[in-house]
Amino acid sequence: MKSPDDPTRTLPVGWTFFRQWLKDPLGVAAISPSSPQLARQMMSQLPKSCRRVIELGGGTGVFTQALLDHGIAPADMLVLELNEELHQHLQRRFPGIAIVCGDAGNLRAIAADNGFADDTRADAIISGLGLLSMPRQLQQTIMSAAFDSLQPDGRFVQFTYGPANPVTREVIDALELTARRASFTWWNVPPATVYVYTRRVSRAMTPRSMR
Repeated sequence: MKSPDDPTRTLPVGWTFFRQWLKDPLGVAAISPSSPQLARQMMSQLPKSCRRVIELGGGTGVFTQALLDHGIAPADMLVLELNEELHQHLQRRFPGIAIVCGDAGNLRAIAADNGFADDTRADAIISGLGLLSMPRQLQQTIMSAAFDSLQPDGRFVQFTYGPANPVTREVIDALELTARRASFTWWNVPPATVYVYTRRVSRAMTPRSMR
C-alpha cells in the first residue's frame, strides 16, 4: 500500500495506466484510459431498467464514474481489477463501491461474496477485459462465470479494438449466446467497437436459468 506521501499518488491517471501497460501489456489491454465517448456508448447499451452492475477490468475508473453518472448507486456496483496498483487507485477514488482485486474467471465466487447471487444477480456486466487476446478456453471460463452472475435477461457489454468480434464463435455457440455489434468510435485511442452479448431466448427462459 502506498503511503499518503508517495509522489506516484499525484501522477495523472493516464500516466498511471500507461505505466501499468508497460509492466504488463497483455494483462492491461489498452495503452490509455477509455475515452468519454466510448464510456457514453457503453452506458447507452445498459438495459433501461438496469439497477445492479458488475464491471470487469476497472482500470482508472472511466466506466465506473460513467456508471455513477448514469444513476447506478454505489451499493449496487461491483468492480473487479486484477492489477494491484490500479485496484488501489480505484479504492481511493471510489470508497463507497465494492472494488475487488480479483480474476474475472473467479467471478461466480466473488459476485456471491459481494451480494450478487440468485435474485440479486447483476442486470448488466460492463467489460474492459482484453478478450480478443485470450485463448478460447479462458474466454469461455470468463463468459460462463459472467452469465452465471447475470439475471436471465442480463447483458454483457464489451468493448474491443477494431471491428472483429472479440469472443470466438465456438464460445458464443457453446454458451448459447447472441452477439450484436452495437457501436464504433474513432474518438478513442485506439478506435473501439462495442459489442453486446445476451442469452438466446430459449435458454434464458429455461427453469435452470431462472433459479
